[in-house]
Amino acid sequence: MRKGTFYIVILLLFFSRAMSQTAKYSNAFLSLGIGARGLSMSNSMTAIVDDITAAYWNPAGLVNMNKKYEVGLMHAEYFAGIAKYDYGAIAYKIDERSAVSLSYIRFGVDNIMNTTDLIDNQGNINYDRISYFSAADHAFFVTYSRQMPRVEGLSLGGSVKIIRRTIGHFAGAWGFGLDAGLRFHRKGWQAGCLLRDATSTFNAWSYHLTDREQEVFLLTGNELPVNGLELTTPTLLLGGAKQVNFGKGFNATFALDFDCTFDGKRNVLIRSNFMSIDPHFGMEFAYKKIVAVRAGLGQLQQETDFDNKKKTTVQVNLGVGLCIKNIVTIDYAFTDIGDLSIAMYSHIFSLKIGLNTFKRTNNLKIKTTD
Repeated sequence: MRKGTFYIVILLLFFSRAMSQTAKYSNAFLSLGIGARGLSMSNSMTAIVDDITAAYWNPAGLVNMNKKYEVGLMHAEYFAGIAKYDYGAIAYKIDERSAVSLSYIRFGVDNIMNTTDLIDNQGNINYDRISYFSAADHAFFVTYSRQMPRVEGLSLGGSVKIIRRTIGHFAGAWGFGLDAGLRFHRKGWQAGCLLRDATSTFNAWSYHLTDREQEVFLLTGNELPVNGLELTTPTLLLGGAKQVNFGKGFNATFALDFDCTFDGKRNVLIRSNFMSIDPHFGMEFAYKKIVAVRAGLGQLQQETDFDNKKKTTVQVNLGVGLCIKNIVTIDYAFTDIGDLSIAMYSHIFSLKIGLNTFKRTNNLKIKTTD
């Protein structure tokens, strides 16, 4: 009982302790990134994103997708498959100047044992009393993007985020937030700006422990969590990029992003008590939008070794992309998502489908064209 109770208490107290007015790493699952293209380029997407994944990277880029309909999917795993990370989205280009999308992200650990009832009041052990629960984070994005008519190459966009976080029946939170961005491109140069959690994203936590569970927690020397409000402060993302054409369909894109946080000093390359700046760089070499090879540098940090010497470390990411008949795009990334998993690197795949029209044939079957 003690081992299972320990896991539950750790989960509950982790979120309970985060109930201060601001939480530096609140909603951290929304900082991991989505899509193998962005992950392989070390999340350097603020200025260059122009497809369905713009709902996450920079909503202003959504209107630049080159298909009327797009669908995006991704699955990844943490900690040798214990945690699952999933993404799915659909997007619709209303006209040449506007687009909308709906996206969903889930990060969760399933089949966690609940052993609070393993031992009854008489001290008898009954393994049939073990139940299972999930600790999962969910996020829904509703995104709108529009091309500005008076400034060529300038687009604006925003995402409304609805967040649902649960720890079995023990605890749950509802949250709400906004992302706002702009993107500009002209003559191969691109720039982007995203204010993530622009109004400070909040999570309102509530806890639902039965009398029996409260008794077990107290008997094992643990304090009971209390309801509270968790706030995620804004983050400013700035990006710039340059596309170079080599002729005969070959081109390259070089992107540099800066993530600026204002919640105190972090272990990043540029840091102060007022603001911390985390730079990351990505590059992509492509041929006629058919095949692409990518690489990125990110997670620049200073670490202290066993000799008490400081050294600067960097995470290198790699990836490739393949577009089939200008409809299906398969992207692959060799990366360590968030630099957190047990294995140093993981294999990440994502899928994107883009269509311009749906045609109905005489026999009522649906035929798709690009």
